[in-house]
Amino acid sequence: MQIVAVTQARIDSSRLPGKILRTIQGQSLLEIHVQRIKAAKTINRLIVATTQEPSIDPVLRILEKTGTEYFQGSMDDVLDRFYQAVKDIRPDYVVRFTADCPLIDPRLIDKVVQYTLDHQLDYCSNTLEENYPDGQDTEVFRFSALEKAWQEATLPSDREHVTPFIRKNSDVCGGNMFKAGNFNDGVQLGSLRMTVDEPQDLKVIAQLIEELGTGASMEAYAEFLQTNPLVHSLNRDIKRNEGYQKSLNNDQ
Repeated sequence: MQIVAVTQARIDSSRLPGKILRTIQGQSLLEIHVQRIKAAKTINRLIVATTQEPSIDPVLRILEKTGTEYFQGSMDDVLDRFYQAVKDIRPDYVVRFTADCPLIDPRLIDKVVQYTLDHQLDYCSNTLEENYPDGQDTEVFRFSALEKAWQEATLPSDREHVTPFIRKNSDVCGGNMFKAGNFNDGVQLGSLRMTVDEPQDLKVIAQLIEELGTGASMEAYAEFLQTNPLVHSLNRDIKRNEGYQKSLNNDQ
């Protein structure tokens, strides 16, 4: 069974340019992100799907320094970037992340992957119901589902965000193309943010790392936010999935 993690990373960001290069205690957010994914036991291989932006060299240097494989592809057609990154490997499953989630929990990754395998799903995520902190998003899907989406998805939002075509054509959304499921082991932490979209998010991540380091569990970071309301309040009012909603509006 070959399970390949692919995380998307780019420099251009309208809300916080170069965010994955920001450093906390001497480490870039990108370094922290890839180190945590590599700690997952179910992942056989990690590929960073990045771009050919003129300013991308600092990202490539970090990946080379950390011994992390990468692929450079389309800036806007991220579905194509994902597919091209793994098409020659043709793994059984792909696990999708985004590089603006530095504190992704490797133990949670393993739980979502194992749930997918146990239930023989084509697609599984812990985001179909928003019970996990924003920034702990984990999606697992068969390579065959990715290939089907790559061949048939036409909407710009489907191409930019990789998995909407799969979700919309799965049985959890009334479709019949893919068997899907939502993972939740009892967590109710959907009001918390551990992602970096805005400057306020960066302040929260910095506080979490300064207090707990880069190796703590999702639960430990969550407990800190819940018991430190002043830190939690810094980014509490930022809306989840604003980027995807913007893409949907552009489809119109």
